[in-house]
Amino acid sequence: MSNRNRTLRQVVAHQKLLVAAAPQTSVREASQLMKKAHVGALLVVERGHLVGIFTERDALVRVVAEGLSPEATPLTLVMTPNPITAHPDQPFLSALHLMYENGFRHVPVAENGRPLGMVSARDALDLEAAEFESTLHQREHLRTIMA
Repeated sequence: MSNRNRTLRQVVAHQKLLVAAAPQTSVREASQLMKKAHVGALLVVERGHLVGIFTERDALVRVVAEGLSPEATPLTLVMTPNPITAHPDQPFLSALHLMYENGFRHVPVAENGRPLGMVSARDALDLEAAEFESTLHQREHLRTIMA
């Protein structure tokens, strides 16, 4: 199966951890979690349900540019509440379409309000790179056989 035809469930199944925080978490703590996990966004979760998303852009535009204190500002005041989500059985391309149509770079993958992971525009590049690498290996294998 082509990487492009993978479902979101298959894509998020390979994620090592769900980067999430409670709504009361400070922007500083959330930013530290994002830095440690090397991600540009985290899910805001309350009692197991997705209630928001917080991104690098939110930190810049809603916190820094507004002069708010990262230590004193909880995510609930600066997150995007009730974000658009993608169902895990949708194809990865549908998430890319959502990102393009709505002008954002991250889409939470959720089922019945429960977050399973997050996909980003960068995941598309990672999948393309993996597909490209696979094609190169196949070509090299064919060259070896035909030599």
